[in-house]
Amino acid sequence: MPFAYDLAVGAYHAAVRAAAPFNTKARAWVAGREGLWDRLEARKEQLRGCLWMHCASVGEFEQGRPVLEAIKAAHPELPVLLTFFSPSGYEARKDYPLATHVDYLPPDSAENAGRLVDMVGPRAAIFVKYEFWYRHLRALKEHGVPVFLVSGIFRPDQPFFKWYGGAWRRMLGCYARICVQDEASKDLLAGVGITNVTVTGDTRFDRVAVIVGENHELDEAARFRNSGDRPVLVCGSTWPADDDLIRTACAGLGGRRPLFIVAPHELSAPGLDELRPKYAKRYRNWSDEHFPDDLEALIVDRMGLLASLYKYGDIAYVGGGFTDGIHSLLEAAAWGKPVIFGPKHTKFAEAKGLIDAGGGFQVRNADDLRAVLDRLLGDADALARAGEAAGKYVRERVGATERAAGQILGRIG
Repeated sequence: MPFAYDLAVGAYHAAVRAAAPFNTKARAWVAGREGLWDRLEARKEQLRGCLWMHCASVGEFEQGRPVLEAIKAAHPELPVLLTFFSPSGYEARKDYPLATHVDYLPPDSAENAGRLVDMVGPRAAIFVKYEFWYRHLRALKEHGVPVFLVSGIFRPDQPFFKWYGGAWRRMLGCYARICVQDEASKDLLAGVGITNVTVTGDTRFDRVAVIVGENHELDEAARFRNSGDRPVLVCGSTWPADDDLIRTACAGLGGRRPLFIVAPHELSAPGLDELRPKYAKRYRNWSDEHFPDDLEALIVDRMGLLASLYKYGDIAYVGGGFTDGIHSLLEAAAWGKPVIFGPKHTKFAEAKGLIDAGGGFQVRNADDLRAVLDRLLGDADALARAGEAAGKYVRERVGATERAAGQILGRIG
């Protein structure tokens, strides 16, 4: 297995580097790792004995963040190394104030993994949700560093539960404790002999509850919200397929057509130029200084605002359900907003949970979306019931942070 794994990882790295001259994301992935070891070397004394938390991207960071903050509250002296796999995660949180150092995950080879552990000597490591890196996990285990998986969730179609999944199951044995979101995950793991498992819940519920509790005011969004008497649809993390769907659906709403706050997933200049006319002729960019009257859309061309933007809508549409999978539904639901999303959500338990609770709505095409919007915008009681159901779904599931942090603190003191 190590030979085949190393071959596959090496091939992946080679493919990314080959694609870098032609692909923006690949280029950022390669450029971000240039100078990685020099940066770590410069901070190694400050990082000795650190808590290392690794996340794939910004979504996973927000999932692990409450646990990290709980541990730091108990051990403020503990240095923190925060690593990301993706450039988008690194760029979004490279200035996170509780981290001693933020960087990229070194490519997963035996040499790199051993070098990192020797260099910073972590006291403990936290991997979030889906992060399984054979060489890094083996190096941590061989050095006696307790590793914890936070907010893990498992499905029968994953390699851990296949006849060929022995190597994947060995990775699970490297964790001191696997904190999972639900009993179904625990049962799946038990079926393949993995018992170092505790059901702690999903820490994202705690994180979005904190955001609502902080209740940050966004003056630009508030001004837009109050500029007219029409309802507001917040379109979060949308892709072109979502934007096209929303444009087509809302064209048939007539007098019930809402105003739009749009925070697209990608903020490239060509993408924004293509997106704006899909929503309105009269729009304003978040970054514009001038705020004209009679706007129909506010285009959010800044990162990091979406979780608080949902506050200013009546309904939320969350993108990704027509591409690789939906983005965070809980950020919208926590504000008590009905949440609409596309069909690619089977990997996300909260999608089914919100549908069952009456606060979430799956749409497969523009007709579906038009029907949902027409019903919610045309019936104030239905809108209020759906919003209350969404908020209640989140409120009833907080508490995972305390349980997960307790597992880690019990091992590190």
